[in-house]
Amino acid sequence: MEEKRAEWSSHISFILATVGSAVGLGNVWRFPYIMGKYGGAVFLFTYLFLIAFICIVPLCAELALGKMSRKDTVSAFSLINPKLKGFGWLCVITVVLISCFYFVVGGWILQYLWLFITNNIPENFSQYFPVFASGTVVPVILTILFLILCAVFPFRGVNKGIEKANNIMMPLLALMLVLLAIYSLTLPGAKEGLEFMFKPDFSKFDSTMVLTALGQALFTLSIGMGAILTYGSYMKKDTKILKSSYTLIGFDTTVSLLSGIMIFPIVFSFGVEPTAGPTLIFISLPEMFSQLPFAQALGALFFILILFAAVTSGISMLETAIASMIENFNLTRKKATVILSVFIALVSIPSVFSFGIMKDFLIFGKTFFDFLDFITSNILLPLNTAIICLVAGWLVKSIKKEAFGEGIISNIFYFLLKTIVPLIFIIVLVAGLI
Repeated sequence: MEEKRAEWSSHISFILATVGSAVGLGNVWRFPYIMGKYGGAVFLFTYLFLIAFICIVPLCAELALGKMSRKDTVSAFSLINPKLKGFGWLCVITVVLISCFYFVVGGWILQYLWLFITNNIPENFSQYFPVFASGTVVPVILTILFLILCAVFPFRGVNKGIEKANNIMMPLLALMLVLLAIYSLTLPGAKEGLEFMFKPDFSKFDSTMVLTALGQALFTLSIGMGAILTYGSYMKKDTKILKSSYTLIGFDTTVSLLSGIMIFPIVFSFGVEPTAGPTLIFISLPEMFSQLPFAQALGALFFILILFAAVTSGISMLETAIASMIENFNLTRKKATVILSVFIALVSIPSVFSFGIMKDFLIFGKTFFDFLDFITSNILLPLNTAIICLVAGWLVKSIKKEAFGEGIISNIFYFLLKTIVPLIFIIVLVAGLI
């Protein structure tokens, strides 16, 4: 067990690490296709409002709980009330379940990066992807490789591993994203792509779109799984939470916007529907890259970008569970990392096989992969977020000043924390079940 709780060495290291936790496949994969499906600009403006005025509340609360307790997720809730220890474990279980399908997608990214680096680009990705994903050996190996790649950093510790990884990968991710976005703006479909992103059609505004935008905001900020609380526990005591939270939201949203600016001009240049969905990154975009000048370099750069985003989020998922294992089972960091990695590797195998030999094995009508996705995104994340708000708002007296500071804004956010925001996420939970 670690004798002294680690701290981020600087404020910028904290911001980069927390942004690394938030910025992931939710930004560069899920955000563009969800935005494409739900009307472009009208979805974007709804999302921006929700993330700035609603999701900021549980984000600040979760960071504050970590900073105040200086403990892992389980121990933090145990300090508030020993009866809440089970809820702390529910957050840990949530993040582990997410890892068990998220890391499968990480393995796919490694495969695509290899294809473009070696210039072994398939002629037809729509035929290639289903065959590759349904494999029994290569996808499993790649999932484990991606898991190892992520696990190396928490294995080395907070400062030597996690902090260094984010200090290097996040600036490089931003640079690559800007370069690809600039390139996309030179394409023939740039005007149509930007109009789709920023010229709203309010006829497409409806309740389903609002709930989807709220779910996306929750997913992209890593709220409700204990990752933000864990990273908050490494904060320096003089860090201002509300200011830091808006900085985090600013960076996270910028990455999402740049991802859209990078992707939609390409989509419109080739006449592809922006509603292409989850296949956008593994079928539509690779096929379009293969037809552009400098196809190999562009494709490799794109999948390096996606890989960095996936790894930084993967690190935070592992660290959330590792920190709780260290403090509750008196394990060393290295032993906890190995035990957790072996467990995730084993549970990830049925997720891999969901696209092949286990595709007919259904749980409530869903494959194992889709079931994990559904139960975490639609049930556990909104449930956990609602509970975090209620616990912080009603049981932690000092949360108001620690999370929101003082003044009128603090009073408004504190009222939202105790009442409106948990109610909203309960509605999201019910809608997700329906």
